Amino acid sequence: MAKRLTYYILFGLIAGIVVGWGINVAVGGGTPAGDARAADIASYFSIVTGVFLRLIKMIIAPLVFSTLVAGIVHMGDTRALGRVGAKALGWFLGASLMSLTLGLILYHLSAIVADAAGLSLHLQLPEATASAGLDKAAFSLKDFVTHIIPASMVEAMATNEILQIVIFSVFVGVAMTAVGDRAKPLVPVIEGIVAVMLQITDYVMRFAPIAVFAAVAGTLAERGPAILGQLGFFMGSFYVALAVLWCALFGAAFLVIGARTRDLIRYIREPLLIGFSTASSEAAFPRTLEALERFGVPPRIASFVLPLGYSFNLDGSMIYMTFASLFIANAYHIDLSIGQQVTMLLVLMVTSKGIAGVPRASLVVIAATLSLFNIPEAGLLLILAVDHFLDMGRTATNVVGNAVASAVVAKWEGGLEPPRAAEIEPSHAP
Repeated sequence: MAKRLTYYILFGLIAGIVVGWGINVAVGGGTPAGDARAADIASYFSIVTGVFLRLIKMIIAPLVFSTLVAGIVHMGDTRALGRVGAKALGWFLGASLMSLTLGLILYHLSAIVADAAGLSLHLQLPEATASAGLDKAAFSLKDFVTHIIPASMVEAMATNEILQIVIFSVFVGVAMTAVGDRAKPLVPVIEGIVAVMLQITDYVMRFAPIAVFAAVAGTLAERGPAILGQLGFFMGSFYVALAVLWCALFGAAFLVIGARTRDLIRYIREPLLIGFSTASSEAAFPRTLEALERFGVPPRIASFVLPLGYSFNLDGSMIYMTFASLFIANAYHIDLSIGQQVTMLLVLMVTSKGIAGVPRASLVVIAATLSLFNIPEAGLLLILAVDHFLDMGRTATNVVGNAVASAVVAKWEGGLEPPRAAEIEPSHAP
């Protein structure tokens, strides 16, 4: 079913582009009246997308909790948990540094290409004092450190605070392991919840092609193709950078897991499409977890590393923050020394951790970082209009980064299990 569903999602993506583009042209997008009509039509598409994302949010918290607790219990002891956590965080750190550094290098290469081709920026810059409307005060190191500990597990699950759910799940899993025989009756219950949540996931994902169609059609109907041309070179160079990062991540995976890297790409293509077309990491999470387990990552590894990666291993967001920060500095003709640029990378490295639960998180971190280097926050207004299209690429890249991290840690922990090839063959239509 998964293979056939992938084709349906791809068809929904293409159909959404055609329909959305057609609607924008038909209603006269680009004029005030046309833009108003297009926005009204797009609002109807957003109903479908919103329902699908709410269905995804409905299953995220119990799925993360049950799979993570079950994985910790099956590890058997806290030493194994600490070992897996240390390996995962080590990989996250290395991948983050690579993403930020690639962003720095590739942005400068794109700037050289732009200068050589005469594609200098000719944008109408917002006033340096203008506000991008982002709450930078909501994101600080102090708030982050205190926020990771849940004051209430009910509240954490109600608001889908992934990192808080991970913390609580680790406590529950470790406690069940420490209690031993007295907790054994709970193990089948937790495993039963896992099975039920995965079945619900299967039901929900059958609506994915329709949701993908609605999300893409609504976005293009409202914003139209013209907005893509205004910042076309920036968007194009960013997607080239993402392609290079994908090659680097899969290349690193090949060094560890060898030829099975090709199979990993094949197994995660469906969550990749979901993440790209919906620009939602939450939408891709359930299918990524299933794909990793089918690929051969032991459930105890996948259920621990993947949720952790959603807070600490956002490779696509990392490279975007570097690109966007340097683009805005260049737009305002602010020259940053090499030392300042390296410092900016280190600041982004620290402030980007745990951003998954913050709305428009990448933009919030960028806004906070720009002020440290006297770069006008108003520069974010230049890219806000195309941020959704950029978010699609960085979300898909986050899926790639976390899938690679899970596979690598599984290999380091004793090897990958044989793939469940039979489960990816089509059996019936969604």
